[in-house]
Amino acid sequence: MKTMLWKDNQLLLIDQTKLPDEITYFTCKNYQDVIYAIKTMVVRGAPAIGVAAAFGMTLAELAGEDLQKAADEIKAARPTAVNLFWAVDRVLKSDNALDEALKMYDEDIETNKSIGKHGAAVIGDGDTILTHCNAGALACVDYGTALGVIRAAFHEGKKIKVICDETRPFCQGAKLSVFEMQQEKIPVKLIVDSAAGRMMQEGKVNKVVIGADRVAKGGVANKIGSLMVALAAKRFNVPFYVAAPKSTFDFENSIYDTEIEERNPKEVLYFRECRVAPEGTDVENPSFDIVPSDLITGIITEEGILKPF
Repeated sequence: MKTMLWKDNQLLLIDQTKLPDEITYFTCKNYQDVIYAIKTMVVRGAPAIGVAAAFGMTLAELAGEDLQKAADEIKAARPTAVNLFWAVDRVLKSDNALDEALKMYDEDIETNKSIGKHGAAVIGDGDTILTHCNAGALACVDYGTALGVIRAAFHEGKKIKVICDETRPFCQGAKLSVFEMQQEKIPVKLIVDSAAGRMMQEGKVNKVVIGADRVAKGGVANKIGSLMVALAAKRFNVPFYVAAPKSTFDFENSIYDTEIEERNPKEVLYFRECRVAPEGTDVENPSFDIVPSDLITGIITEEGILKPF
């Protein structure tokens, strides 16, 4: 299942806000539609955001828009994701936006398969792997990064199991990662975020594999809750891996310079339109946190497994 399709000079995105209940497509007819899709989580996951942004630039070029203006607006949609900036800048430097976007589309799938192949080597037969948020096919064009590692190990015939954190407040683990594992018929269990430490303490987790929105000097930025999982993994000696393409790497800046996106308080105050806290409750809703390098066993890329820097 591909996350996006380019058809008749329009970008079709699986509307991930409707999953797993229904599979519908959101149509982007202009670059403003792509910005809306990124901001509202219709499309999410660093690699998918990057390729969607490239097609957003394509829509701007086809409409005769000011490409620099479009680039600046698209970059502002999700400030934490490196792939967003990388993709927009790559299109700006190209001779043809559509050709470049289509090239990036194909590259993403091959990159993820390479990540899966390298990552499968660290997964043992019989392992139970815990993952946080969704770094699967739905976070990319197809196949996935962290879930791509799991897919590759499973397709090699290894008898593995998966534990997915629900990943509040948007529940990407519950709604998306569990959905993907069920589609692949990979044995999967869902837990609340706060149960991850307990699972590791009981020896029920052999490896942790997550994705990343930014890899930089000193660590990685990933979905909020990743730090707590990493700390528990360190305490209970569970190898903690990050799976990410090189397009997610920022070699110039410290990870602590990352702009952490603050999202709408309603995501915390409500669950499926049901209010779960008193009226007037003050909320802080950071979308990402930072996992320091010393908590990371290795970073699985399309070029192999690298040490954090």
